[in-house]
Amino acid sequence: MKEEQTFTIKQTARQTGISEDTIRYYEKIALLPRADRKENGHRIYRQEDIDTIRLISCLKKTGMPLEEMRPFLAVSADADPAEYPELVEHLRSHRENIVSQIASLQQVVDFIDMKLEEGRYRPDCTDVKFQDGASEDMRGETKPKPVSPVEMSYFSLSAKAGKSSTSI
Repeated sequence: MKEEQTFTIKQTARQTGISEDTIRYYEKIALLPRADRKENGHRIYRQEDIDTIRLISCLKKTGMPLEEMRPFLAVSADADPAEYPELVEHLRSHRENIVSQIASLQQVVDFIDMKLEEGRYRPDCTDVKFQDGASEDMRGETKPKPVSPVEMSYFSLSAKAGKSSTSI
């Protein structure tokens, strides 16, 4: 009988792109099951643990809070989604939120593209001084001013209202 391959926490972190501290934290809050231990007390992980960590990472990238992930992690990977209609609905709703965020961000990108095409910038958008519409330093070494929550809410509202980037 072939023995199942196991991985150290360092190997698991490397494979998943998640830090060792974060993996330990996920165990602490019971998002991951407690890892088995070797005789020396070191954690060992199996492929299914790595797959679960990757799922957590994927859901986290979508902005899903850790607590909302629990029901998804309790379902086996080969389960029929039809058996879990409430989870399917939750995932659909989460997907709609992501699509809305993408639309809002696309409006920001469109706005930036429009400003770049105009070749003029508002004085409060950058620390670079402009003369006659030209930058003293066009090497791209300046850092743009971060977008404020008020500016972001503007784009979010316009996205929800369905306004085009030309109306910005």
